[in-house]
Amino acid sequence: MPYTVVATSLPEVLILEPKVFGDARGFFYESFNARDFTQCTGLDVQFVQDNHSKSAKGVLRGLHYQIQHPQGKLVRVTQGEVFDVAVDLRRSSPKFGRWEGVVLSAENKRQLWVPPGFAHGFVVLSESAEFLYKTTDYWYPEFERSLLWSDPTIGVQWPLGNPPLLAAKDRDAATLEQAEVFP
Repeated sequence: MPYTVVATSLPEVLILEPKVFGDARGFFYESFNARDFTQCTGLDVQFVQDNHSKSAKGVLRGLHYQIQHPQGKLVRVTQGEVFDVAVDLRRSSPKFGRWEGVVLSAENKRQLWVPPGFAHGFVVLSESAEFLYKTTDYWYPEFERSLLWSDPTIGVQWPLGNPPLLAAKDRDAATLEQAEVFP
């Protein structure tokens, strides 16, 4: 198998550790193979969009989700290191409002599966980071929502030394109590 799947405290959120082949020349690994992804995770999803961002140290992006056309995301870092977070926003879930966080880096090559119905965000721990993610639905700006990254009800333990650098939409985001959530 090209991946080892690691369970998290949120059963639907999965860490994928790829099998990396390395020697003195460098390394090689399959970052995605649809057949193997399905076999390893039990998920049969179709990705329709790839996104790539670069952010400076201390930038916090999120926690984002789409209330309609929810996106599943397969995320990874190709340069630098981030602390990546998923929050369960499905009101019917026994884990509603709970979060999972994992360090993703170019070095560890881990990927995180964030299913539809979850908010997602990350903070950059290194001097900069390049972040890539595949989505199961397209971006619809009119349905995008932001959950407040610092909501004490959720209590994400962000590894921050200083206040994060935020976009206005993330600074002014809704708390869990105010947010539109999934059934």
